[in-house]
Order: sequence, then structure tokens, then C-alpha cells
Amino acid sequence: MEEDLENYEMVSIYRLNPEDQERLLSTQRECVFNWCTRDEWPMGVIMSMLWHDGRVWLTAGGHRHRISAVRRNPKVSVVVTSTGTDLGPSKTVTIKGRCVIHEDAETKAWFYPKFALHLRREQAAADAFAEMLDSPMRVVLEVIPEKYITYDGVKMRQHTEGTLDESELAEPLEVDTVRFAAEAKRRGLTE
Repeated sequence: MEEDLENYEMVSIYRLNPEDQERLLSTQRECVFNWCTRDEWPMGVIMSMLWHDGRVWLTAGGHRHRISAVRRNPKVSVVVTSTGTDLGPSKTVTIKGRCVIHEDAETKAWFYPKFALHLRREQAAADAFAEMLDSPMRVVLEVIPEKYITYDGVKMRQHTEGTLDESELAEPLEVDTVRFAAEAKRRGLTE
């Protein structure tokens, strides 16, 4: 019965290489930003993002529900996918972190121009966008990573085809191994 469990459900072995992770975070322009509501429901929205100095930076109006939620509970997550980038599809990074809300002029002064140029790519358009962003109600969000969960679907595909060099596989996470064994036992697949 143990042999029957040789499959591709233990996906923690398909982690992104550090170089691909950095490239994905540096080039992607949007993410899903997740927080918990007052009644503990998880919520998420797609937002434009900037990866800068090892942190995710975003912006929103200070009156938005997500800002009130982050003020109550700074624990958030950010999900970034490679879709639409030159990395192709099937690569993801999920970041668990704490969110800091910035309202100071100093942060806004460096963030708006850098963020706008990352999104617009043409200086005149970026300048106009940065000017529009600089409004009295707007805040800047800084997500400080505490944990990364990454996945490289290309590695999984190559592994299933038998074309992946085994040295590209990561060790399975211990917690995955424990949970996998417990679930297999619960389902009666092992003793």
C-alpha cells in the first residue's frame, strides 16, 4: 500500500530557486493581498505591488476596509504568481508577514515615484501617476516577510516527465511529511 502513495501530492519538493523567487518578486506588478476581517473571515484583493529591499510595498486609500483590518491585526499574506511575466506560468510565491501602515511624507516621497515607474515604465506616465497617487487620504503598506511558501510547476512537470535533474528537488518540509502520513492513515491507506 505504501507504494500507492508515490505521487505528486508532496509539492514542497518543488520550491522555487532563490534566483527565480527574487526575479518573480522584482518583476511582477500585482499580487493578491490578504487580511482577516473583524469577524475573522479571510479576504483578499488584487493590488499593484512593488518589491523593494526585501519587502512588498502597496498603497491604498486610508478609508479602505483592508486598512482598518490591518490596523486591528497586522498579520497578512501576499500571493504572487508568475503569470504575465517572462518567467511564464506555474511559479508562485506566498508571503506570510506583518504589515506596517505608513502615512509619513518621507516614505511617500520615495515610494510613489518608484512604484509609479515600476507600473508605468515610461517616465512621463510614471510622473503623472505618482502625482495622482500623492493624495491626503492615501497610505503606503509595507509587508515584512516572516515566511515564504514557493512553488515551481515547471519542476513538477519535468519531474513527472522524468526530465528533471534530481538535484533540483528540495527536501520535503517536515510538517508536510507528518501531515501527509497522518492523512494517509486517517484515510486507511497506511497502518
